[in-house]
Amino acid sequence: MLLLRIVLFSSSSFVLFLIIMLYLPQDLPAAATLGAQTFPLQDWQQVSSVKRVLFLNLMPQKQVTESDIARTLHDTGENVQLIPLKIRGQRYKTTPQAYVEHFYLDFEEIVAFCFDRLIITGAPVEQIPFEEVRYWEALCHIMDWADRHVERTLYICWGAQAGLYHHYRIPKYDLPAKCFGIFAQTVHCPDSFLMESLSPAFAMPNSRHTEVRRADILAHASEGLQLVADSPESGVGVVATTDGSRTFIVGHLEYEPYTLDNEYRRDLAKGLPIQPPLHYYNKEHEVDFVWHEAAVRFYRNWVR
Repeated sequence: MLLLRIVLFSSSSFVLFLIIMLYLPQDLPAAATLGAQTFPLQDWQQVSSVKRVLFLNLMPQKQVTESDIARTLHDTGENVQLIPLKIRGQRYKTTPQAYVEHFYLDFEEIVAFCFDRLIITGAPVEQIPFEEVRYWEALCHIMDWADRHVERTLYICWGAQAGLYHHYRIPKYDLPAKCFGIFAQTVHCPDSFLMESLSPAFAMPNSRHTEVRRADILAHASEGLQLVADSPESGVGVVATTDGSRTFIVGHLEYEPYTLDNEYRRDLAKGLPIQPPLHYYNKEHEVDFVWHEAAVRFYRNWVR
């Protein structure tokens, strides 16, 4: 069943019904879960009156990340079309190759068009030098293309580190222990459109072995780079250009409630050195979804 959210506007002379929808590729698993409208992937241009959001999914478990991003965009209440994108020639181990080929467009198929938004996800390659990542050259090409063809690009986690390195040569640094948990982010740019209804602070999940540093961000202020939010515990949180064209978020506002719990149990089972995620479990050892409202507000601000 298709679930529509209907917003009612009224005045003394008329009543206007605005139907709000999320559009996902036909048969994408997240579409049924969210009750989203669907479209044939190759006919993506047929959908009108939406914000077109390209989605470069570099994570190994494609369906999980699809669900996270689609759910978060759905909850913003904005008209959004999500268009999954892939780098041609890549081979996949965790997600079936046929699945990716069916639900994702090659970058070359959309290169001639302009789009409203682009999301570049993280990837489990953060402890590898950027230039040694097998698709680094192709990713750099997409990041440069986005500056000319996309109004706003959102870089997430390793994607944020990759974007900061590519555009500003800002390095990443290994952490002595994994940054893992829910951390309060202090807002430093309350006038930024990204931070509307989020100031003075908001909670954000983090799960990473590397970091970018505050001093390196501030050193590029003359290039229009702003430290939008950070945490004394987890460091840099959100960085953006003053014109809003590039946003870098090192955490995971899109995460579902039990993602960190699943990661913790996975690493324990593998015998990896891991501590319980900080500020995550309550006294009953249950999970409080304290970042959900912040996620919806942040993505709504970014999409609008």
